[in-house]
Amino acid sequence: MVIQLPLLMKDHVAGKRSPVTCALKCANACLGETCNSSSNSYFRDVASAALSRRAMLGGTAAGALAIAVAGTAGAPSADAAPVGPLADAGKGPKAPNGSPLRFDAIDPVDYTVDEFTVPEGFEWHPIIKWGDKLFSDAPDFDWGAQTGEAQKRQFGYNNDYTEIQEIPDSDGLRAVMFVNHEYTNENIMLPEDTDAETVAEVGLNAHGLTVVELQREDHDSPYEYVVDAELNRRFLADTKYAFTGPARFSDLLKTKDFPRGNATRGTFGNCSGGLTPWGTQLSGEENFNGYFRTAGDTDEDKRYGMSAKATARGWENVDPRFDTTNDGYENSAHHFGWIVEVDPWDPESTPRKHTAMGRFKHEGANVIIAEDGHAVAYMGDDEKFDYLYKFVSAKKYKEGNRKHNMTLLEEGDLYVAKFEGNSGTINGSGAVPKDGSFDGTGRWIPLIVDGKSEVEGMDVDEVLVKTRLAADKVGPTKMDRCEDVEPSLKSRKVYVACTNNDGRGTEGKAGPDEVNPRTVNRDGHVVEIDELGTQSGTSFAWNVLLVCGDPAQNTSTYFSGFPKKKVSPISCPDNLAFDSVGNLWISTDGAPSTIGFNDGLFRVTLEGNQRGKVEQFASVPVDAETCGPIVRDQDRTAFVSVQHPGEDGTFDEQVSYWPEFEGTGPKPTVVQILPARTEFSDVKKGSEHYDAIQWAALKGIIPGRADDTFAPRKKVTRAALAAFLYRAAGKPEVRLPRNEPFRDVEQGETNNYRAIIWAKQEGIVGGYSDGTFRPTQAVSRQESAAYLYRYAGSPSAPKPTKAPFGDVPASSTFARQIAWLKKEGVVSGSTFRPTEALTREWAAEFLHGLIAEQKVAFKG
Repeated sequence: MVIQLPLLMKDHVAGKRSPVTCALKCANACLGETCNSSSNSYFRDVASAALSRRAMLGGTAAGALAIAVAGTAGAPSADAAPVGPLADAGKGPKAPNGSPLRFDAIDPVDYTVDEFTVPEGFEWHPIIKWGDKLFSDAPDFDWGAQTGEAQKRQFGYNNDYTEIQEIPDSDGLRAVMFVNHEYTNENIMLPEDTDAETVAEVGLNAHGLTVVELQREDHDSPYEYVVDAELNRRFLADTKYAFTGPARFSDLLKTKDFPRGNATRGTFGNCSGGLTPWGTQLSGEENFNGYFRTAGDTDEDKRYGMSAKATARGWENVDPRFDTTNDGYENSAHHFGWIVEVDPWDPESTPRKHTAMGRFKHEGANVIIAEDGHAVAYMGDDEKFDYLYKFVSAKKYKEGNRKHNMTLLEEGDLYVAKFEGNSGTINGSGAVPKDGSFDGTGRWIPLIVDGKSEVEGMDVDEVLVKTRLAADKVGPTKMDRCEDVEPSLKSRKVYVACTNNDGRGTEGKAGPDEVNPRTVNRDGHVVEIDELGTQSGTSFAWNVLLVCGDPAQNTSTYFSGFPKKKVSPISCPDNLAFDSVGNLWISTDGAPSTIGFNDGLFRVTLEGNQRGKVEQFASVPVDAETCGPIVRDQDRTAFVSVQHPGEDGTFDEQVSYWPEFEGTGPKPTVVQILPARTEFSDVKKGSEHYDAIQWAALKGIIPGRADDTFAPRKKVTRAALAAFLYRAAGKPEVRLPRNEPFRDVEQGETNNYRAIIWAKQEGIVGGYSDGTFRPTQAVSRQESAAYLYRYAGSPSAPKPTKAPFGDVPASSTFARQIAWLKKEGVVSGSTFRPTEALTREWAAEFLHGLIAEQKVAFKG
């Protein structure tokens, strides 16, 4: 059976944006009447310049009052750093803010290319694909024999939001992954002769959510998913969800199936999400309207994009809840459009939908703990000319009390944003105002405060179930599709991805304003918000960080003053993430239709003279969207979910075969990007020191040579060993001396100067009586034992009474250090060869044994 898609957008898309996406993902929202036809102001420039919250708090108050998110009971911290040495390694220019993830930005990739592209020195690996079985009782995926029952036990379709949390006490080798499955494209999933019942069953069960365990051999290896793992779970169309909050038991939630209005079945249209500080996952129900047929004649139906037309998938013909004109199902659409909270650590738990956070087309929700202890969630309504929201919990976060913290999103205050600018008239060209930036102040307008409605004529449950209508009444700012909204745990600033709005400034539509500064905004922009006072307050400062596009094609771009010729072209920002040092990462959705390149993943510098610099890190295959970015730069790895590759094909005429390229069709896939293993021509695979050399090279501690050799038997100099240890320690800041400590070590003249100075200051190396260091002199194996011993902080170790090796007497100068190495399991055997020169292969072996195997860290 072929689904007859209403491809209304086929004559209205530019470039390569697929009309299939428009039909299946958002029910052709762009061609419908603008859902928000309210007369709210769309931004007037009336405010004065903004003060930063840090200035108002006296510089240090925010940091002093911040609540730590580490140590939540039963789950790892949302902000926990991954395990592993902090090695600033890899090819490419120095990364911003000291991130270890270095790379040369890739060139943009033409929209017709069916490949996943990463920088030189990196490779990608699929973690899990649509149809991969999560349980051993499921059948292997078969394109020609799909069933709804099989799909229930297999990974779902169109993976969007993704999060990975390390499993405690696993040394970072095991993790649990959470994934949204936003929507399906049955026309490329199933053969055309598939019967209608099977099409519906497969489609229904390919939606929802997945929790799956991962494992890896070591920190340099890719993750693999684990079949039959304890935490594995699919959330399906018939999974029960509990409602929480003020609208629970409301008449507006009562249906034939759930007459008390306290629960529902299933979740659909799940887009982005968020990780809470207590280790649960949030998921936003976004384009739910496309699954329902309604009477289509009420203000609410029109405001939420509902209509009397048949839906694309026709589920109303197999399940009465998808037609609100059926008796007893008048409120069934009210069961969707919420923020869902899932506990991935408890496979028996009931997921919840939080009514206190409002009902609209939720892109997602992201939580930060305010200085006063309240949980604050930021949320975007992903529709043209809709709004930005904020939720503040009634109760406060309690460190370590997970049971309590899991109730924080059940009650609280709900606000909608009003932006005001300070630059006068905005002409819509994207030109920077005369005052030098797009910026201003804003306020959070209350909808619900202290459990009471702040909207005239609407009760609390009406405000929460019909949040769009409630917000229209209080005059917030109409935005250019607020997608992901992410607070930085480093700076506490909040970033809003406004993906695009080609209706801005067109006939009958709201015109440009300072926070949405471009008419016919096809490329989107990113807004930076700085809360004034505390995170839970009601006023904020803001500025536009990026006005996106390809500067070579579009003059109306802006990158916070960074030179346009030095940025990667970027269009349609969608999902946001941060690395460990606070750099912003953006995944995109829609670039093929605007700038003619495949979508991708980009890093954006936020501080210093590089602020606004955009660097592309990855490009996804033809027709695909980049979703769910996760950046673990300490491990020099990143993850993305590749959604709807080849969506514009048919089952018999596919346009993508990624990632398997087996001639059948594409599969949405979660991908890990990590440094490529380098095969050195002079290091035979499987040889004695192969694993140690690979580890040292991957970590950037002992890099290879330009000719793709490692020179394993080359002698290591004193300067080189200092450099190896400096890199292994994460290249700490070095206090440069006023007077040089060695007369043969001079800044600008000596290789590895900073490493030598660091090693001297840390007491790892010393000099000779003549005041020299002799940096080019070969270091002996016994001297290297002393270096490693001091690197570890000179731990308490008794002087041996017996010779640790046949050639190392107990009375020898370095006996203590060599005996310590032996005790730590770094070296073994009958002899040590103490006076021989240390070679590069043995340096790798010693460091690998000490750091990777024995987990001995630098103790400065």
